[in-house]
Amino acid sequence: MNAKKQVSDLTLCGVKQLDQRYALLRLTSAEPLPQMQPGQFVEVRIDNSPSTYLRRPISIHFVDKERNELWLLVAAVGEGTRRLTRLPEGALVNCVFPLGRGFTLPEKADGQRVLLIGGGVGVAPLLYLGAELKARGGAPVFLLGSRTASDLLELDEFRAVGEVFITTEDGSAGEKGFVTQHSLLGKEHFSRVQTCGPLPMMKAVAAYAKARGMDCEVSLENMMACGVGACLCCVEKTTAGNLCVCKEGPVFNINQLLWQI
Repeated sequence: MNAKKQVSDLTLCGVKQLDQRYALLRLTSAEPLPQMQPGQFVEVRIDNSPSTYLRRPISIHFVDKERNELWLLVAAVGEGTRRLTRLPEGALVNCVFPLGRGFTLPEKADGQRVLLIGGGVGVAPLLYLGAELKARGGAPVFLLGSRTASDLLELDEFRAVGEVFITTEDGSAGEKGFVTQHSLLGKEHFSRVQTCGPLPMMKAVAAYAKARGMDCEVSLENMMACGVGACLCCVEKTTAGNLCVCKEGPVFNINQLLWQI
């Protein structure tokens, strides 16, 4: 069952610039953080930004339970997220969390090899997902794609959790091409496929999984504003009708979606 959402001022205890665009933010609290599912997200308030009226939805990248830390992988793509990546350590960050429905996790994975496919900033929720699968006895396998080698993020952290395979569009690291073209996909049948990234990539991953009879979950990245299903800007057509991705997702089984695959 999902933990009850809360609004909290979290303390920024660490900021690591991964490159010119991405930063890793580590947040903590004097109180124990609530239980969080891989695939859930946080709505972050951007203070002192006159042009940023709404909170920004950011995937939960990792939860360090021993240190009581919540990690966010932030891409500086606009004024709000740029301000967020430039905050100094010790700053207070107001968050509403945990929000949404996350990825399915078995109570016991018993050695199941689960394929986790991420593209671009879509890799963000997969680190925590892989760690939780591993903690349940599973064997997560990461397939991570980017445009070029310099866009690959947190590889050491992913390798500490499971096997890592890579594609880059320019061939500068791993196999050249898209993740759905990696040779791994033709060699092995996985217990489950779980993915997050650009919509065309996820549709291709869904088609791959469906053709091979593998269960598949995708984390949608529809535009989200409120995070609680009130503003209706993130609606997705599903077999159950129109659903708000921020509340009924962002993770869906592909059998719920009306994609033409």
